[in-house]
Amino acid sequence: MTDIASIANAFLLVYAGLFPIVNPVGSAPIFLRLTQGAAADRPFLAGKVAVNSFLLLLGSLIVGSHLLEFFGITLPIVRVAGGMVVAAFGWQLLHAREELEDQRAATAHQPGAPVDSFYPLTMPLTVGPGSISVAITLGSQRPSVPSDVMALVVLAAGAVAGLAAIAATIYVCFRFASGVVAVLGQRGTQVVMRLSAFILFCIGIQIIWNGYVALTGS
Repeated sequence: MTDIASIANAFLLVYAGLFPIVNPVGSAPIFLRLTQGAAADRPFLAGKVAVNSFLLLLGSLIVGSHLLEFFGITLPIVRVAGGMVVAAFGWQLLHAREELEDQRAATAHQPGAPVDSFYPLTMPLTVGPGSISVAITLGSQRPSVPSDVMALVVLAAGAVAGLAAIAATIYVCFRFASGVVAVLGQRGTQVVMRLSAFILFCIGIQIIWNGYVALTGS
């Protein structure tokens, strides 16, 4: 039962932490716009973007914090700094003006031109610097010296499941982008993202607190 709870906690942490930044619901209209010249290929492109996003985020989650440690940055410092970044993202999203278009839509790509599944659909539209930095921060939440290898495996399983759920959400939102936009509408999309942004802000504060506790030993 404890293992199931640990997997569920890791799953929810990863999914709730990445969802507001990846923002598949808010990116669906942009996906429609960028693929309007290749409507027949949208299911294929949606699948490729989902797989690419999963691999990018998985690499950031697993390798990112190790790279920072290689440069002499300890995990508690990564948690404090990364938590500040996550909280700042959440705060920015929480107070963003509704008419402000997602900055990732500024990608210079003309509608009707050939669309590549990696650029711009995967990066920067779906997984950008913000998503990567959040994934690195979440990866730093692992125990620095795991006393129980099985506990680490359980956490890894929950984290991978969370990334898989993010990829599945990306696929559904992009594959059925026209339906998602029609059902939610602009107001519904804003409500979903405001709630997600508040959760992201809270996750950032929690990560900062975990880093502080590790630094002070309290």
